[in-house]
Amino acid sequence: MRVIVCDDHAVFADSLSLVLADAGHVVVGVVYSPADALPVLRARQADVCLIDLHFPAGTALEWMPRLRAAAPATRFVVLTGFLEQPVLSAGLALGVRGFAHKGQQARDILGVLGRVAAGEVVVDQAVRHGGDGARPRSQAQRVARFLTPREREVLTRLARGESTQALAKSMGVTRSTARSHVQSVLSKLGVHSQREAVIEAARHGLVSVETGEWLAG
Repeated sequence: MRVIVCDDHAVFADSLSLVLADAGHVVVGVVYSPADALPVLRARQADVCLIDLHFPAGTALEWMPRLRAAAPATRFVVLTGFLEQPVLSAGLALGVRGFAHKGQQARDILGVLGRVAAGEVVVDQAVRHGGDGARPRSQAQRVARFLTPREREVLTRLARGESTQALAKSMGVTRSTARSHVQSVLSKLGVHSQREAVIEAARHGLVSVETGEWLAG
């Protein structure tokens, strides 16, 4: 697939784009607002545009007529944590071809994109039940229990886009110690890269994908 990712949380958008690329897809653009998406949609032929529902400048649905006019052949998938029936109905009426849950595993989001690219209209059942249905608080607490306070701090800083060098400086430790903390976080989350850690933390409700703040108590 040729994909455009549009999400105002830059670390989440960039991380997801790298996961898409690792899966063999071509990411033709990563943008952080619907306004920025318009010229990219016009200039590059994308099969699918994955776009967050909420932006400071309005919802994706409010922008949908302009976005679809910019790229009539592109199929749009809206990413959200909770989907109310009026939003679903309005989205489908505006030509949205899919709704995916923002907190689920990256491979599940990729599955929705693939089905939409193949011509289906897909409404992920997870978004019908909201964030608590897909990533219950108890699950987040279970994952959080295995992270030390230092590791929690590392995870929030990764979610804010800090590099290992920046981590070391801000936490007052050596780079090797910072790398050790990062590796411990990856091991406990069962992932292999910092970008996967950010997505996994969002999926479990540990860290806010909007602010990078710790949520799991």
